[in-house]
Amino acid sequence: QVQLVESGGGLVQAGGSLRLSCAGSGRTFNRFTMAWFRQAPEKEREFVAAITWSGANTYYASSVKGRFTVSRDNAKNTVYVQMNSLKPEDTAVYYCAAGRVWDTVLVSTRSPYDYWGQGTQVTVSS
Repeated sequence: QVQLVESGGGLVQAGGSLRLSCAGSGRTFNRFTMAWFRQAPEKEREFVAAITWSGANTYYASSVKGRFTVSRDNAKNTVYVQMNSLKPEDTAVYYCAAGRVWDTVLVSTRSPYDYWGQGTQVTVSS
């Protein structure tokens, strides 16, 4: 069992930055691929970024590539996403997720992730 708690959300102006954190419990944290998804009002939850258990491989949605950076610290059971050059369209609830997935296609889909956090709101004003 893994429990995930996100933090770091808030209100920021367009062009600004935020860093989200996701703290995980459980001794097997470092065996999971960790991902960030987001959901805007009246929209489907969408993939943002993912990082494999060792940190060797990262994946990004095209909409955030070059602006967001995902990282993890397995010693702290924490995964991060640094979000720069934020845009109003980045406004959403951001969720972290944990799953045993390594396929480069499946990693960006919701189904392989067994554990989810409660989400943290990010609002970008124009």
